[in-house]
Amino acid sequence: MEKKNIKIGIFGGGRGSAFYNSISANGGEIVAVCDYNEACTKKARDRIGEGVALYTDFDEFIAHEGLEAVVLSNYFHEHAPYAIRALERGIHVLSECISNATMAEGVELVRAAEKSAAIYMLAENYPYMSFNREMRRVYRDGTLGKVLFAEGEYNHPLDPEDIETEVQLCPSSTHWRYQLPRTYYVTHSLAPLMYITGASPVRITAMPVYAPIGEGHNGISKGVPERAAVITCLNDDESVFRVTGCAAFGSHESSYRVCAEKGQIESLRDGTGRVLLCYNEWELPEGALAPRSCYLPANNDKDAALAKKAGHGGGDFYVIREFLNCIREGRKPEFDVYFATKTASVAILGHRSMLENGTPYDIPDFRREEDRVRFENDRLTPFYSSDGTAPSLVGSKREYYWSTEEGRAEYDASVAEYRKSKEEK
Repeated sequence: MEKKNIKIGIFGGGRGSAFYNSISANGGEIVAVCDYNEACTKKARDRIGEGVALYTDFDEFIAHEGLEAVVLSNYFHEHAPYAIRALERGIHVLSECISNATMAEGVELVRAAEKSAAIYMLAENYPYMSFNREMRRVYRDGTLGKVLFAEGEYNHPLDPEDIETEVQLCPSSTHWRYQLPRTYYVTHSLAPLMYITGASPVRITAMPVYAPIGEGHNGISKGVPERAAVITCLNDDESVFRVTGCAAFGSHESSYRVCAEKGQIESLRDGTGRVLLCYNEWELPEGALAPRSCYLPANNDKDAALAKKAGHGGGDFYVIREFLNCIREGRKPEFDVYFATKTASVAILGHRSMLENGTPYDIPDFRREEDRVRFENDRLTPFYSSDGTAPSLVGSKREYYWSTEEGRAEYDASVAEYRKSKEEK
């Protein structure tokens, strides 16, 4: 007999609303939504229906009768404490990235996941884009040989004239995006390479791309003068990755390249979703018609039509499907708590490397207790806490107007002025 729908709660009704259709399409039933903004929860009821329970308190939310799983789509840097509380109640967790904003939170998250009978999965969606799934297929077929070097870029500049988007994304100078270090939003560039190749970082170094944008700077990383961080990762298989965090150089796009012993495969930057597959002429695999081929990957997935309607190139659909399938089948997801905390460690320690002129950092493996002990009290953070506690780590080593008290006050005043002008209209 087919299992009943899995009862799911959404924490964070803004970003969380993007998953509603994918949850329903994959046999999930949204029974509760929690958001501190009551207007957001009311919008959820309008979309989901009168039967959904609305909460503004997380503990009351996870105590909802029959709740089996939660999707954590709250603020970027605040996922770990809520994931831990859910896991302690035996509730399955799908957590947006990053999994933990401090090293100590990573230790606590792993320990909670190991004690829990529930599943933890990172909701990283970029690996599921069609070109990345095709690159994984080709690489795992083995015709390219072993990976030697790979690149991943996530470029997200914004129009400085688009004040509405700026205010929406970064509503105050204490918001996490205001002083987001450029290494921290690393999963969209790093996770696809790990997904494609199976390689995992063990040592990293990072360098800043310093280029203050000035008065017209948009809201993403307003308080830092770097446009990007370039992170180099030495991996457990001796390969090397070069990745960015959330970069603001070049044009808006995400691209990936895997270079192996016998050739390479990469996603094209032209926005078509095509891949370029190249072999050395003397190492052409059997059946290959030419050393170079450029093509649009076929999507033969049984749910391709449904995925096409979802965000992030179908990634939002596939990440939900995988999560619910893992619950039903009782299996561990590929993007488990160790995968999640590994990517978070690259983000966190990459920033420290950047602050220290590229000093290398070893990436811990939180399967090992000795690595956990090293970081279990490490709570350095560049973000304001929800209780208003100021950051304990700078966002940049450079002095920068927008990170000063005066600059923050000016930004907040400009946001207030913009909002007032909107109300008057």
